[in-house]
Amino acid sequence: MADLTHVPERVDYRTDPTQYRHWTLSVEGAIARLSLDIAEDGGIRPGYKLKLNSYDLGVDIELHDALNRIRFEHPNVRSVIVTSGKDRIFCSGANIFMLGVSSHAWKVNFCKFTNETRNGIEDSSKHSGLKFIAAVNGACAGGGYELALACDEIILVDDRSSAVSLPEVPLLGVLPGTGGLTRVTDKRRVRHDLADIFCTSVEGVRGQRAVDWRLVDRIAKPAQFAATVQERAAAHAQTSPRPSGAQGIALPRVERQDHADGMRYQHVTVDIDRARRTATLCIRAPQGAQPADTAAIEAAGAAWWPLAMARELDDAILNLRTNELDIGTWLLKTEGDAQAVLASDAVLLAHQNHWLVRETIGALRRTFARLDVSSRTLFALIETGSAFAGTLAELALAADRTYMLALPDAPEQAPTLTLNAFNFGLLPMVNDQSRLQRRFYEEASPLEAVRAAAGRPLDADSALALGLVTAAPDDIDWADEIRIAIEERAAMSPDALTGLEANLRFASRENMNTRIFGRLTAWQNWIFNRPNAVGEKGALKVYGTGQKAGFDQTRV
Repeated sequence: MADLTHVPERVDYRTDPTQYRHWTLSVEGAIARLSLDIAEDGGIRPGYKLKLNSYDLGVDIELHDALNRIRFEHPNVRSVIVTSGKDRIFCSGANIFMLGVSSHAWKVNFCKFTNETRNGIEDSSKHSGLKFIAAVNGACAGGGYELALACDEIILVDDRSSAVSLPEVPLLGVLPGTGGLTRVTDKRRVRHDLADIFCTSVEGVRGQRAVDWRLVDRIAKPAQFAATVQERAAAHAQTSPRPSGAQGIALPRVERQDHADGMRYQHVTVDIDRARRTATLCIRAPQGAQPADTAAIEAAGAAWWPLAMARELDDAILNLRTNELDIGTWLLKTEGDAQAVLASDAVLLAHQNHWLVRETIGALRRTFARLDVSSRTLFALIETGSAFAGTLAELALAADRTYMLALPDAPEQAPTLTLNAFNFGLLPMVNDQSRLQRRFYEEASPLEAVRAAAGRPLDADSALALGLVTAAPDDIDWADEIRIAIEERAAMSPDALTGLEANLRFASRENMNTRIFGRLTAWQNWIFNRPNAVGEKGALKVYGTGQKAGFDQTRV
């Protein structure tokens, strides 16, 4: 089998239904159907076959795109059936041979993206009323069951053979990488001793026992399966707030110009300094006249600034995470008219119950959340000409450190930071906490002080006094202080920094999502590197060869 651990090709996250090889999206009234029929020879990289409806990164790139098309192009859809196009096999999970020949970084980034995509399913269920039914019409293992777990309801065909399973521990010497352990306990409330049996057995659980153990919601005989699925999808659709009779908007390909040291979009620029191992992400405020009502928003469609910017930033983040592994520090900047950002935000707030505005806010929420869980240092730099206001102020609040230029001798040129309603809970992190709540540990006094200052442009001294920025160097010290901070960061262990940042970013409130990402960062990062998994006789390496894994029996 080919060794793909050093293959340098870049991944492009842009696709559309005409390019899908693995998913089919169909819509009938209020119900959409996502059918998984994975092409065995359709791997994103060579060297393995995607047998038994097993998936790799390319499959999930299509799923991510399909979900966005349901959100924006099909607003009348209220429930989504996720099922398989193959007989007697729903999904066998992540392709094991792909994992066995891939680098550690590839495996971790793959798991992180699949986590975000499945969390996005739950995010749309929670915030948009888009409900998902997993129609498990055959064997469902590993990542396949994790996909089902992300749905609102799981229906398993009762054909005496189809089962759900999480066999990673006994088969591969690793843990489920896409939230399986966490959702089994936190979401499905499977009793811990039963979960222990379930996660250490290869054959899985089927039929009524799967219902009794809370692994699925209901079962149906093959003859009634399709009707049961359709009935449940219709029932979920009836309770959804998604509109009827709305006209969707097209999602064209995100336009991007690539060059050796960065990327250019209409509203986002990425400049990479390879010597310093930094990427500067600059987000530009809207320019020119902007839509003021829902009719104009719908007419603008995907070109509407908040949506266009969110899609571009999302693509930039994914590109940097996957394709620029040694660029460890991201410098977050903005430019343009802060008042234009606030005016755009005001339109979002005024029409937040409109389906397109609601979905756009969702896109912003999920995009900013990618920053929170990215294993990169985030420094925000608030300089002259910045537009850190409202939605774009979230970039500063997401950063590990925020530096703001003080210009006491030229106050007319001094940058400002302006907060509004978006900073107080409309764009929460994955732990359902606003970044301001995280910043101040939900303590009432500093939050009240910050809330009282909302709407007012804050200079460096005011922002520093309120605790909104880390430091406020003047123009004499600015360049040196930023340079020293970047150089110090670059000299530290990337592994230690990843652990440090993940711990500090979710310091005071945990939920299912933070545990999913935290366990991926800690447990899976460690286990994926252990000889028992990836050594010469590791379970992941010898899978499918007929050889028995050789384990170091030391508990550490």
